[in-house]
Amino acid sequence: MSKKILFFFFLWSSFLLQAQYTNVINSNRPGFSESPYSVGLNVYQLEAGLFYNTSKIVRTFTRPISFGSAITFRTSFFSERLELNSNFTFQKDKVAFKNVFTSHYFTTGISDFSFGAKYLVYEQAYEDKSKEVRSWRRRHAFDWKRTIPSVAVYAGLNTNLVNDIYKLEKATPKVGVLLQNNFTNQFNLISNIYYNYIGSAYAELSYIITGTYVLNYRWSTFLEHQGSYNKYQIHNNFGAGLAFLANRHLQIDASTRVNWNGKTAEHYTAIGFSFRIDRHVDGYRIINDFENQKNLNNTKSK
Repeated sequence: MSKKILFFFFLWSSFLLQAQYTNVINSNRPGFSESPYSVGLNVYQLEAGLFYNTSKIVRTFTRPISFGSAITFRTSFFSERLELNSNFTFQKDKVAFKNVFTSHYFTTGISDFSFGAKYLVYEQAYEDKSKEVRSWRRRHAFDWKRTIPSVAVYAGLNTNLVNDIYKLEKATPKVGVLLQNNFTNQFNLISNIYYNYIGSAYAELSYIITGTYVLNYRWSTFLEHQGSYNKYQIHNNFGAGLAFLANRHLQIDASTRVNWNGKTAEHYTAIGFSFRIDRHVDGYRIINDFENQKNLNNTKSK
């Protein structure tokens, strides 16, 4: 397989063309944002990684050390535009209390156990500039349709089957809008807006903006900003990372980020992988003899 073909296949998370399914794995890792596109019908995809988070101990309760594993499972059964997913995070936390004296304890358990679904409402189409042979200027002109994003809607449920330090009053819903602009064949921008923990005392509005750039047919990189707001705290973090395409069905990644929570800065690092089992079959339509004859007559009459 030539490098040009591999390069084309590699543009998995950076610019999905006019279909949900892609020949190469489409992973949301290593960023926190989510593409509006699904993995494709009859694709079973696992995205998993290890993370380590540290911060300074400040007054009242903090978690100065956290490490664990985050797992996401994605699939599509009913429609190319619909994806079902689940998220599971298991971690160990150091919980510290600082007032006159400082004390701490360790606790281990589930911090996130949630389910969700997203549906692609609108998929933007782009001009094929390679077919423009009459004008060099038009061939290389920017396609302004690229400023209009593809759009998906998201709905999910945060279960309360988590460690006591993460429990809320009840299970809570989460809704969101997922956007993606493919500005060039190498650079895209994903934007997510969420309203999370709805109906709880910790109801939260958040956003994520991720820019992904393809370096070559094996490597891509990303920069990301995330902000979240509730009545108790404001969080902002900036992240960066790399992804390596090992083969069509396996991606390996590494990332780092800094999070400001209003009290102190947290430093986060992660490594992980994405792997899929591909059972996708391209759709087709059976044409009967009458339609074959009709198509043949139409061809002859031209």
